[in-house]
Amino acid sequence: MVPLWLQAGLWGFAAGSALLIGVAAAYLFDLPQRAIAAVMSLGAGVLISALSFELMGNSLHLGGLDSVAVGFITGATAFMVVNFYLSYRGAKYRKRSGDQQLSEKEEWGSGFAVAIGSLLDTIPESLVIGLSMLGGRVSFLLVTAVFVSNLPEGLSSTAGMKKAGRSRTYIFLVWIFVALASGISSLAGYWYFRHVSPEVVAAVSSMAAGTMLVMTADTMFPEAFGEGYEFAGFIAGMGFLAIYALWVFGW
Repeated sequence: MVPLWLQAGLWGFAAGSALLIGVAAAYLFDLPQRAIAAVMSLGAGVLISALSFELMGNSLHLGGLDSVAVGFITGATAFMVVNFYLSYRGAKYRKRSGDQQLSEKEEWGSGFAVAIGSLLDTIPESLVIGLSMLGGRVSFLLVTAVFVSNLPEGLSSTAGMKKAGRSRTYIFLVWIFVALASGISSLAGYWYFRHVSPEVVAAVSSMAAGTMLVMTADTMFPEAFGEGYEFAGFIAGMGFLAIYALWVFGW
């Protein structure tokens, strides 16, 4: 029998491995930016649906509106502040597939900022996978949503990194590190919160939801809609509906 803490880590890494699939796809296929934008639209819709129903719904049930509100505002504010600083250091366009990303020659330290920004985007998603295991089993809905949203993130960001002149070694090391951090974050989500009150779990879950929503709006939507893609909104809506259907059927 695999212990729950190890299961949490493995599920987190499994969800994070989609980033590596996206990286490989960016190198194997020369996808047009409109195709990447379409996949990003799907990922954005999926993530919003998961945090709306699975995270916010369960948090409200566990801790009530006060815990949910405090956690959500805290997470949204924290991400906004850190993301503002990272954007100033050159990571503003870290999920863009075009040539918006800054190269090391254009701004010192932007490569490090992109790496930290990518880590910032991933940790809250992985943390809640571990939190979902506090009930004894993983939320397949969360794992599915995070996996689907990670795929276009890795794909789009890698395409942009290549155009910014990042080395292959740098790109793969960044995403391997982020994928491993996904597993560690999920493990920590289970390990550190397994004995706390439901109100604390609710606050942490809604904090992650606030972070994820602001992250989606700040970093995923610009890529999804940046090319003037006519069907981006529709694709995002279909992603939202797909995860909602899984939630209705008890995933």
